[in-house]
Amino acid sequence: MTDPVFKSVSFIGLGAMGAPMCANLSLKSPVPVMAYDLKSAAVEAAVTKGAHAVQSIEQATEADLVFICVPGEQEMLSVCLGEEGIVNSVREGQVIVDCTTTTVSASRAVASALKAKGASFADAPVARGVPNAIAGTLSVTVGGDEEIFSRIEPWLRHMATDVAYCGPVGTGTVMKLMNNMVLFENVSALAEAMAVATRAGVDRERVFELLGQGSADSFALRRHGTFMTSGEYPTDQFPISYSVKDLDYALALAQDVGVETEGARLTRDRFQRIVDQGMGHLYSPVVYELFNNS
Repeated sequence: MTDPVFKSVSFIGLGAMGAPMCANLSLKSPVPVMAYDLKSAAVEAAVTKGAHAVQSIEQATEADLVFICVPGEQEMLSVCLGEEGIVNSVREGQVIVDCTTTTVSASRAVASALKAKGASFADAPVARGVPNAIAGTLSVTVGGDEEIFSRIEPWLRHMATDVAYCGPVGTGTVMKLMNNMVLFENVSALAEAMAVATRAGVDRERVFELLGQGSADSFALRRHGTFMTSGEYPTDQFPISYSVKDLDYALALAQDVGVETEGARLTRDRFQRIVDQGMGHLYSPVVYELFNNS
């Protein structure tokens, strides 16, 4: 059951992930959901899904519970701590939930600034991608006070099927970065396997079908492998340029804690080569083109 103290909810950031998340929240929320994005067309689309349009971050911050989902650290810091950011209009007792994939340091900086105003913050980045955002079957890892988690969990379940408490502020982001690091390394490994198998005589259409019958089966194989098989890479999924960003966040975190992550560094370099070739707007399985064109 959702927290009766929250009389209104807002959602800031209506991109590839945020738009379907806001749509599911609007459909299932027992109270009004206000929607804001820099792009008016995105706000208009959210209204067709049941949200109420607002014209600024300040208006969105009038809600008791505020969700954020923007591209990365820079955008998240701007929304929260910028000249027109949430921190300037937040009030005591509000709860801010950031679903962005950002850095641990950014999450902790925002939490500290909001706490000084009497508001609470939780980092709650989401995983599984656009199809699951549309279906409302995302996975969420949450960092923050456990009491705040208990209050926001039912609201997150309007958008996700798996919601896990990880610990203090920042730990939800830690686990999301590790999720993405492992995923992208898996995608890179799949590209290698496809290249070796096809050059060794296995039909391209069967490589991942056969791998999926053994212990190499994975989420990445079943979702990302489809696009390597077809050679058609979507433009409406998580672009590989964003994957580079997330790998940079993960590598910086690893350096902070003194872990050498050679596999992640290799994957990051491969993804960057794809970006440098002008394909940064395509979904990460496009990394296979490094092998396909060599």
